[in-house]
Amino acid sequence: MLVPTAIPATVAIPGHYTVHNQVRLVRGGAPYFQQLLQMIAGARQSIHLQTYIFLDDSTGQMVVEALAAAAARGVKVYLLLDSYGSEQRPQHWTDQLASRGIQFRWFSPLVQTSRYSFGRRMHHKVVVADAQEALVGGVNISDRYNDLPDQPAWLDWAVHCEGQVAAELYLVCQEMFSRQVWGKRRRKRLLAAMARYAPDAYCPIRVRRNDWVRRQISITRSYFEMFAGAREHITIMSAYFLPGRALRKAMKQAAAGGVGIRIIAAGKSDVGIAKAAERYLYSWLLRCGVQLYEYQPQVLHAKLSCADDEWVTVGSYNVNNLSAYVSIELNLDIADRPFAQQVAAQLHTIVAEYCQPVTLAEWEANRNWWQRLKERMAYDLLRLSFVFFYFFVRKSRAVSSARLQR
Repeated sequence: MLVPTAIPATVAIPGHYTVHNQVRLVRGGAPYFQQLLQMIAGARQSIHLQTYIFLDDSTGQMVVEALAAAAARGVKVYLLLDSYGSEQRPQHWTDQLASRGIQFRWFSPLVQTSRYSFGRRMHHKVVVADAQEALVGGVNISDRYNDLPDQPAWLDWAVHCEGQVAAELYLVCQEMFSRQVWGKRRRKRLLAAMARYAPDAYCPIRVRRNDWVRRQISITRSYFEMFAGAREHITIMSAYFLPGRALRKAMKQAAAGGVGIRIIAAGKSDVGIAKAAERYLYSWLLRCGVQLYEYQPQVLHAKLSCADDEWVTVGSYNVNNLSAYVSIELNLDIADRPFAQQVAAQLHTIVAEYCQPVTLAEWEANRNWWQRLKERMAYDLLRLSFVFFYFFVRKSRAVSSARLQR
């Protein structure tokens, strides 16, 4: 389906599949943070943690203490946070991190105020330990993503992987943190050296990134490949599902070609305007033959898709134009049938037990004119904001290109 006919058996150039990997699906909440703390505790050389939101609550403090303990035993600890998403801290907070051995940097947009941010967002959610194991998904560092006694976590997913792909992710994180791109020879030497630690296992994985300013759109391409290559069925679990026109066209063509498409959307959302805009598309989706479900128990924050029980993509990428054109995103594509079957089974259980189906007849019968107007206004407002961001980021890309040519 989506797998190259000849997946390289040696260390691959980033963007292609590597095969000597092991992977495991990790649910958000307590399982995610248990895995995160275990990785930090086991690291011996280096830890990279990059995330959009890192709050100074009980979960954030727990992770800081674990990172500080790793630094105290000689591990090089690198922490990169988005300055807007993480609500930039006062100087004394970053000074405390430095005093405890944590190397820290903000990723800052071009223009930022206390309420608004203009420019790219660093939307990664990735942890890499010793360039040998990694944790990639949609989970931020705060209490709302953790299971607390009186508050279950938002639904989210990540993958824990070991092997060649962890070395690639180490390079991604190192280049992001240092703001320096490694040369091809240096990259090849590191990847070849780390291949010695790869497990004797077969699991094709590739690193996918979106950073439109840097002309990286591989996650978007993965979704187009999924719609073009799927034969039987596709399931997309997306917290903020608002695909652009080109992706909607690809989805419509896949559905018309007999591919069963199932969307698991949020029943409860933390961004009201995004949910209203998403619901404006419900009638169109249902008329195209897409099956639509809303997840009910908690807020849905996941970004996970599965095709034909053969292929999975998971990471930070939301299926909307903000992720496509504005944010710096990181996903993993996993072309392993046993793993994809496990993911498909999890999604089937969630649909059966925790989702409310949305049918065209019921949806249109229960919408009054005022609800439809609000949803249309939300859709148009977000669409206009995406157009604004598109041209703003396009200008940023031109400036970036001019600087590279100097």
